[in-house]
Amino acid sequence: MDNVIYTIGRRKSAVAQVKLSPGEGLITINNQPINEYLQASPALLYQIQAPLEVLGLQTNYNIDVTVSGGGITGQAGAIQLGITRALATVDSSFRSILKPKGLLTRDPRVKERKKYGLKKARKAPQFSKR
Repeated sequence: MDNVIYTIGRRKSAVAQVKLSPGEGLITINNQPINEYLQASPALLYQIQAPLEVLGLQTNYNIDVTVSGGGITGQAGAIQLGITRALATVDSSFRSILKPKGLLTRDPRVKERKKYGLKKARKAPQFSKR
């Protein structure tokens, strides 16, 4: 098990554990092919493969991902961050390429908590004069 890198990516309430190993470019998510898991959504496929395309490494590494929590969009963001962190660990020169593209930054936006007296985080019940 030489040259295998493990990283974690998070987005909203999703957590992705990424295993990067040298290979021929296969990406599996929860033991399913990437197209099957992401329901062939081109936007999500592009988002996950963005760090590999920026560096031109689409066929150099096999990526095995275990992801849980959140919805499919949050999971895609978590996977992207995990892959980017793994690639930055492989070669420190990749970091200077990925950082300006915003791929190494964790998206801090999470769901706001519900407040008492309100229906949701900010939605108030309808006001009645009488």
